[in-house]
Amino acid sequence: MNTISSIALSGVHAASTRMDVAAHNIANAQTPGFQRQVVHQQSQETEGVMTTVGKSDEVGPDLAADLVAQMEASYSYKANLRTIQTQEQMVGSILDIKA
Repeated sequence: MNTISSIALSGVHAASTRMDVAAHNIANAQTPGFQRQVVHQQSQETEGVMTTVGKSDEVGPDLAADLVAQMEASYSYKANLRTIQTQEQMVGSILDIKA
């Protein structure tokens, strides 16, 4: 897999992780003593982004942050999928020209 698609694919996975964590936090917001999960992202030089899931330092819900995180993850997911689609179209065009 080439660099463009692998970077975009790592972005898709990161967005999915952020969406899953936000959904988990929202679903458990009413649980007494619930400690939210947080996603940590770190860019990799040629490999896109690496994500890890950890616990928040504070106990209790933050529904506004979780809803914003879901919206951000949705936009990021769509943008990365569009990048993969564009890269595939470009490769197809190059192959058509060469053929």
